[in-house]
Amino acid sequence: MIAQDIIIRPIITEKSMMGATEKKYTFEVAKSANKIEIAKACEELFKVKVAKVNVVNVRGHFRRQGANNGGYTRSWKKAYVTLTEDSKNIEFFEGMM
Repeated sequence: MIAQDIIIRPIITEKSMMGATEKKYTFEVAKSANKIEIAKACEELFKVKVAKVNVVNVRGHFRRQGANNGGYTRSWKKAYVTLTEDSKNIEFFEGMM
């Protein structure tokens, strides 16, 4: 897998923006990716040094519309990427704050 296939999109929320000030960034990643692959993809895409990666599997939430029985949203994987102290920040998140 190439880096663009591993990191799908950044997660932009208030909580993730607070973490960006401490060099902790949140991404949606491929379900089959492991921590080592995620770290290498971040280093390749953003030219930074990764200190640590935490991964969470997010379950689909139950949703219903009208009188039907409802269904579940898709499940996905979230990665919290922490950069080293001497690493530069990711420019994409700088414009958001």
